[in-house]
Amino acid sequence: MPRRGGLPAPAAARRPPPLLLLLLRLLLLAAPLQPGRGLNLCTSGSATSCEECLLIHPKCAWCSKEEFSSTKSITSRCDFLQNLIANGCAGAIENPSSSISVVRNVPLSSKGSGQTHLDVTQITPQKVALNLRPGDQTSFRVQVRQVEDYPVDLYYLMDLSLSMNDDLDNIRNLGTKLAEEMRKLTSNFRLGFGSFVDKNISPFSYTAPRYQNNPCIGYKLFPSCVPSFGFRHLLSLTDKVDRFNEEVQKQKVSRNRDAPEGGFDAILQAAVCKEKIGWRKEASHLLVFTTDDVPHIALDGKLGGLVQPHDGQCHLNEANEYSASSQLDYPSLALLGEKLAENNIHLIFAVTKSHYVLYKNFTALIPGTTVEILHKDSKNIIELIVKAYNSIRSKVELTVWDSPEDIGLTFTATCQDGLSYPGLRKCGDLKIGDTVSFEVAVEARSCPAEDTSHAFTIKPAGFRDTLEVAVTYNCLCGCTSRAAPASGKCSGNGTYACGLCECDAGYLGARCECEEGASGDMHHAMCREAEGKPLCSGRGECSCNQCLCYESEFGNIYGPFCECDDFSCARYKGVLCSGHGECHCGECKCHAGYIGDNCNCSTKTDGCVSSDGQMCSGRGTCVCGKCQCTEPGAFGEMCEKCPTCPGVCSTKRDCIECKLFNSGRLADNQTCQKHCKDEIITTVDVLETDDPNAILCAYPVNNCVMKFTYSELASGKSNLTVLKEPACSSAPSAVTIVLAVIGSVVLIGIILLGLWKLLVTIHDRREFDRFQSERSRARYEMASNPLYRKPISTHNVEFTFNKLNKSYNGTVD
Repeated sequence: MPRRGGLPAPAAARRPPPLLLLLLRLLLLAAPLQPGRGLNLCTSGSATSCEECLLIHPKCAWCSKEEFSSTKSITSRCDFLQNLIANGCAGAIENPSSSISVVRNVPLSSKGSGQTHLDVTQITPQKVALNLRPGDQTSFRVQVRQVEDYPVDLYYLMDLSLSMNDDLDNIRNLGTKLAEEMRKLTSNFRLGFGSFVDKNISPFSYTAPRYQNNPCIGYKLFPSCVPSFGFRHLLSLTDKVDRFNEEVQKQKVSRNRDAPEGGFDAILQAAVCKEKIGWRKEASHLLVFTTDDVPHIALDGKLGGLVQPHDGQCHLNEANEYSASSQLDYPSLALLGEKLAENNIHLIFAVTKSHYVLYKNFTALIPGTTVEILHKDSKNIIELIVKAYNSIRSKVELTVWDSPEDIGLTFTATCQDGLSYPGLRKCGDLKIGDTVSFEVAVEARSCPAEDTSHAFTIKPAGFRDTLEVAVTYNCLCGCTSRAAPASGKCSGNGTYACGLCECDAGYLGARCECEEGASGDMHHAMCREAEGKPLCSGRGECSCNQCLCYESEFGNIYGPFCECDDFSCARYKGVLCSGHGECHCGECKCHAGYIGDNCNCSTKTDGCVSSDGQMCSGRGTCVCGKCQCTEPGAFGEMCEKCPTCPGVCSTKRDCIECKLFNSGRLADNQTCQKHCKDEIITTVDVLETDDPNAILCAYPVNNCVMKFTYSELASGKSNLTVLKEPACSSAPSAVTIVLAVIGSVVLIGIILLGLWKLLVTIHDRREFDRFQSERSRARYEMASNPLYRKPISTHNVEFTFNKLNKSYNGTVD
């Protein structure tokens, strides 16, 4: 293998690692690029070939002039363009740059109506070709417009589990009403219909023989339903909306065992079975997914013994039913997103309010997806679809397909407000017919193998229109193609290319003038530090018997084998040895007061003493001159901030008193400003205490209580919210106390009287009941009652007396 003159190995074998070149490039971006000012990474990169030079930085150029360096002082051929010109290399400089050419650029369309829509263009340009030099960024502009009256294909995918029975009743005439609303937005509208339940295997569905024909047997609320199924395609996309109504009229609900449904199986089949569903290439594709429960996702199928991942293929049989329901696991979110994007389908989740948050999270993982709240009876489905469609048409988001790993892409969006948004690849709040543009910057990070080309695609989410980008790499120098084998400039022992000699095997030297062998061992011994190590440590040229070290803008390279330098020591924040030491042969020699590999660790503790005189506020330890907080919840330069630490309320109280009332132990203005410079104090009439991140504090003030809340802001400052006035409670009056006592006594008396009356009444009733009981048990007649006496008594009295000489016996007149 040929060798470059004086170098230890072929140039290709010694090409710096891509990671090292990337780091050099980043350092150069941070350093001044002007010649003679700051670091010059072109000369410091130790490039030994034109190709290596081009990889260091896009501003580096190579001088291919033959007589450009002396034999004793090696001036790098890799340098900034102006430096090479100043050093006398004009006309022999290799400095390729990135370029771009537009291959196809059809203007944007304004409307989508007509017999055919294949010629409708919503993105321009449609194809570009890039020729990239590593690190040399180039850019192009992409414009996107949503045309008016664009055709729409809408496939309605409905959950037919038992809980959706009332929804089924409400959509039986959906086709007609939906078509009327959608035709206000497009003159070319088609509608399709499909349904799903869940996999008909245990534990997802009822599989016992008695449930095979009617899984609702024994269910009192709904005793009859159809067998469970995974997905059933019922109506291909058509403009005859009456057929949609007819199919819906035929449907009946089913019943599965667990709460989650198999909706993701149905979504995937509806997306990939393009021919059976009837998706048109020239239409906007909407897939409306209605359900009232959560879905099964990938790996759930293992519960039923399904271990084979979904293959992403169409599995509809002749009856238009999902035939792999019992063989394949549920699809993953990533697979769903991929297949929906491949087929330009906008997925609309129409779900009940209780599951809105879950499906909203799904939209972040599946591009081009929206979610809307569906009423429990689906009465708002038409308004929901129209709203979602308008939302989809009001935004444009670019996606990238098959981007090579060594290509860096940066987007800058220019939306309707005319402002540029770096790093943003989407625009919202658009109207139909609005045009937005995106600046796409492309950069190659490295050079692949020779003659390698790549391609990737940029497309708006949900659009069929795409922008194809073809990439080739400009990594070779023109002088390489003019290489001269067995050149006299290389003593006939090597190939002359780009100003340097690549020596044939067995020859060394700048001009391949030294022959290996007996003398070659000596040359190796003179230029190699140890067996197996590169000649001159890879940082110099071996001129037959000695190393000539490269010059470097970083510093000096020295040593008999160029093994030492004064710039390759550890750095801290980009500063060599942290500025607190000297670099000697790759090792930092720290100044007094500093330790560590890069001398960044100070042995002083002055910077750790907080304002209260404690080390790290008593909540941490001093390491390398800085506080490391050990108290849970503590942070800040001096660990002075700690919302959850004991005593934090009293600390913040001092700042409130000195700033608001000019009182307390920090009342001195300078002291207050010093200790409370990071406190933001706000006064309010009513203190809100429902913030979970705020700490509620209180302290007494003149028989009152002053309350405030304390929280830490992301900026590092403290937010204190204080009541304007302390909360005070007034003492009750004597009259109020007397009246309260009297009222209490009266109330207690009434309660006691009521209790007494209640007890007496209960006793009387019990006695009366007992009397009645005894009376009912008596067996004698009323006449024989020994206690009964007649109210009239008769007594006969016999006596004799004279009245006017008349005798009376027993009677008196």
